[in-house]
Amino acid sequence: MISDEYWTTYHEKLAESDLHTHTTSFIPRDWALNAVDIASEWVEQQFAAHVAGRPLVPTPPELDPETALACGHLAFVLAEAYQHPNVVKLDIDIIRYNEALAKRESGLNDAREEALLAKFPPAECMFLDSPSVVIDAGYRIILWYLPVGMGDLLRKSITTGNESTGRTSKWRTNNSNFRAAMEPGLIPGCINISPCWFQQGREAHHLGIPGKGSYLEVSGTLKGDSNLSSIMDMQRPALLSSAALRVMHPQLYRASMSTHVKLGLWAAEQGQDEMYRCLQHWALAYTSAAVVCNRDTPDHCDPKCPPEVFDILTSIGSYDNAVMNLTNLGIDLAYNPGVMVSYSGRLVRHGVQVSEGDRIVWAWFMRDSVHNHARTPRTEYAKYNLADFAMYHLARYNQADFVQYRT
Repeated sequence: MISDEYWTTYHEKLAESDLHTHTTSFIPRDWALNAVDIASEWVEQQFAAHVAGRPLVPTPPELDPETALACGHLAFVLAEAYQHPNVVKLDIDIIRYNEALAKRESGLNDAREEALLAKFPPAECMFLDSPSVVIDAGYRIILWYLPVGMGDLLRKSITTGNESTGRTSKWRTNNSNFRAAMEPGLIPGCINISPCWFQQGREAHHLGIPGKGSYLEVSGTLKGDSNLSSIMDMQRPALLSSAALRVMHPQLYRASMSTHVKLGLWAAEQGQDEMYRCLQHWALAYTSAAVVCNRDTPDHCDPKCPPEVFDILTSIGSYDNAVMNLTNLGIDLAYNPGVMVSYSGRLVRHGVQVSEGDRIVWAWFMRDSVHNHARTPRTEYAKYNLADFAMYHLARYNQADFVQYRT
């Protein structure tokens, strides 16, 4: 559990602060991210209360009942993962592993992956099906695994368009990797959504003037009359993933919130009304999201994901008995509907195969080029509290002694 010293310090800081002023109070009050921040702060407080065995914090009046219920469930599952009696500590050092990777490591070259496995062999193979946190030799967090992290929040049909499918050799959008849907009206495909990003190969390095070296723009899926409806449809699951990020990687959460506000101010100054409107209603700490329906995913890495950053995947559908393979870690995960998994896509080679049933994935991710454009400093690795790790193991050994010696 979190130490009493941590909890006392937390409450001292809370007592000294204005309870109506959040650490990210720079967010405009008429932005959706302001509500996200209120919910995320509450999830963080509930998580700390669960872990420390303290009374829970009252629900903020700004949250509707469904959102409050989902946030409360999320905080409980996050705490369960953090307190897992077998927090998985691997021998791998992810800093050294990252240094061994090529800049554009795709994870698709089997010979290359075998060489990496020979250099960084997993100590054992394991299967996880309960909430867990996986850490490296230096107590850096590699993975958060919440098998029921989304609860019932997303157990309803989400349809995807087919704007990005077909006519390409890339596996992410190749037609051969998509299966026909069983549910009527559900369209296999993959769409990317972002209120402010770069088209591929057009990254700039400062907040410039539109048309003069800056290619920041709204993603194609948000252009036109339907842009706000698409954003509104994803607000609740986006809020939940943002709240999870605040607990999993607080520094990344705050950096992302700061980036959005900087971009919003810039868009307003430059008369980018469509971009500002999208940012105003964007309810996600991440800069981008992807919705993927019925795609088989080979083992791969995501080279554009910084090693210190967590992507979040959430999955729903009518499928069952799916497994996510994390081949370079020697870990398989039960990957059933309602799951939430968070890790660096660059460091963790991952893949999922579903043979039957429909699977819809929300992938929440950050583009470092956008953070760099806003001059947001890169974050550090998230680390597990060493004192908490020692306390859990001490408690486990004491329990074993009690059973053995009846003391």
